[in-house]
Amino acid sequence: MSSPDPQVRAARNESTPPTVRGPVVAVTGAASGIGALLTERLAASDEIKQVIAIDERRGECEAALWHILDVRDPAIADKLRGADVVVHLALDLDLETDPAARTAYNVRGTQTVLTAAAAAGIHRVVLCTSAMVYGALPDNELPLSEDAELRATAEATGVGDLLEIERLARRAPRAHPGLNVSVVRPAVLVGGTDTALTRYFESPRLLVVADSRPAWQFCHVEDLCSALEYVVLEKAEGELAVGCDGWLEQEEVEELSGIRRMELPSAVALGAAARLHRIGLTPSPAGDLAYTMYPWVVSGSRLHDAGWRPRWTNEEVLAELLAEVSGRRTVAGRRLGRKDATAAGAAGATVALLGAAAVVRRARKARRRI
Repeated sequence: MSSPDPQVRAARNESTPPTVRGPVVAVTGAASGIGALLTERLAASDEIKQVIAIDERRGECEAALWHILDVRDPAIADKLRGADVVVHLALDLDLETDPAARTAYNVRGTQTVLTAAAAAGIHRVVLCTSAMVYGALPDNELPLSEDAELRATAEATGVGDLLEIERLARRAPRAHPGLNVSVVRPAVLVGGTDTALTRYFESPRLLVVADSRPAWQFCHVEDLCSALEYVVLEKAEGELAVGCDGWLEQEEVEELSGIRRMELPSAVALGAAARLHRIGLTPSPAGDLAYTMYPWVVSGSRLHDAGWRPRWTNEEVLAELLAEVSGRRTVAGRRLGRKDATAAGAAGATVALLGAAAVVRRARKARRRI
């Protein structure tokens, strides 16, 4: 029997779709934000066999297999069966969320996902926290290595939750032998995000605390998704920091943004921030201010050693952030224009900060006269 004509054989081969041998990846929080971006990215990848998308509502990615449920539901274990790796992105870090409810969702959700992954026979889980867990401290090295001590406290928005998630990640392999957990820690995240640090650039003046030394490092959400994909494909693992290369000094940020500074003494700025948050005028606790005072820049050396590189620079991400927040006005962390009461509260916060600064200046002048 003669062999098939080579052209016929080639045509048959072209008509047969190639078998994808990559992993089946489950993504929680897949309907919005970073989860939605990563779901679309993985679904379009030739290196991923299938994406299982989990959220409380269905998202827009048609190529994913959707399961609609709360990540705190133990039934999630059944939905994870067949997956090779889970990327857990169902976190609530909204400034306006009740802190107790936020913690209950974030910590319980992570506990449930880790337990469910082990029960479903999955060997790899990827968690996403933040480089904020290193803490913003005056003696931080520039940049911090990945294995630097996590010295943050629970005083900033959501950081207590992130620290608890980090602890869960470290305990999980002991509680569930055979389970490998990687943690990705992005710098200041930009790209459709709303945090105390992105709102900093919505203010008419950039608050600078006297004698502080800010250093700004950003991470675009596209670079974060790229790094998460790297971990999914086992090109990197463990505790990984991700961000743009290098950092910007405060003076560079002011020059690039064109926003002038408002400088206050540390005691005035921190005291006013604490009081304004305590009486409900601002959504951000005083602990958020530390991350605009001291450096928490990360090296990202482990991803770099694995061959990953960011596509965005700090200058480019800052420009994107400024374009996103254009037209918004935030004072002391509270957005103006949503309703009259909110605007009045924000205006009151500004008066309080500026008034406190004026009192300090007058007191200093009086002492000099004596």
